[in-house]
Amino acid sequence: MTNALQRMLSERDWILADGATGTNLFNMGLSSGDAPEMWNVEEPEKIKALYRGAVDAGSDLFLTNTFGGNASRLKLHDAQNRVGELNIAAANLAREVADAAGRPVVVAGSVGPTGEIMVPMGSLTHEIAVEMFHEQAVALKEGGADVLWLETISAPEEYRAAAEAFKLADMPWCGTMSFDTAGRTMMGVTSSDMVDLVAKIENQPLAFGANCGVGASDLLRTVQGFSARGTETPLISKGNAGIPKFHEGHIHYDGTPELMADYACLARDSGATIIGGCCGTTPEHLRAMREALETREAGPRPSLETITERLGGFSSAGDGTGDDANKPERPRRRRRG
Repeated sequence: MTNALQRMLSERDWILADGATGTNLFNMGLSSGDAPEMWNVEEPEKIKALYRGAVDAGSDLFLTNTFGGNASRLKLHDAQNRVGELNIAAANLAREVADAAGRPVVVAGSVGPTGEIMVPMGSLTHEIAVEMFHEQAVALKEGGADVLWLETISAPEEYRAAAEAFKLADMPWCGTMSFDTAGRTMMGVTSSDMVDLVAKIENQPLAFGANCGVGASDLLRTVQGFSARGTETPLISKGNAGIPKFHEGHIHYDGTPELMADYACLARDSGATIIGGCCGTTPEHLRAMREALETREAGPRPSLETITERLGGFSSAGDGTGDDANKPERPRRRRRG
């Protein structure tokens, strides 16, 4: 297995990742409550269209449609015995799209959380978590993924279990956590805590960072928390396209392509190397992000005030890591449109 991402990281100052999976699949007709992974075998052309949307918009890396592809999550749909089938199918489709791109494009095998709470707070043991992550990792490897991509993790125990599983599968990996509770993960991890967590993992990721959360401003504050620690591991920034709003029965994210273009450049200047979008991010957003990264010169690390002026205020006064913890929350400002 060639390490395509490591090669790209050695050659590039920044890498554009993809955008949302769920948002774009819902726009294609996926119903709320249905397992997106089923479409890997039931609607393969739509999944290829999802992947091509990112590639055609300029993404250098895109994730497979396997976020909920572990046995625990699939059990909710009585599909716990289809882990191999669904993950191999997703990676096969991704490989087909990437190989037809006419330029280097990395296929990242998406691995989401189990959805269970690990001991001692819950019942999920380390051994079972490793087994579930390993089963999915092996399938993604067989399907042709270049790298495994752990995302939206809250618990350090689950992050460590995945890292162990990926070593067993002999696959390079990246891993992000979601900082959605006053700058912390649901389990209380801060950006500084994550730097320490990654530093102590035996099977080191190629890159680590943050995804999803509550908005682009908050996510960039977290990215700056990573970079402030002086880590040499490349950083990932994959923020939502604005803030979710409920409109006419649907969740809509208010981030415009212009806002996400600003976000991409601010992410780069904050220290991120792999930059993409999460919920609400469409190919239209990605095209604007690509153009901005290619045409705007890199600048100094933006201040927190600059971030709020460009992207809107933070959802909390601080993230629990430093001087910004006591700064007052600024009102949100909407960009044009």
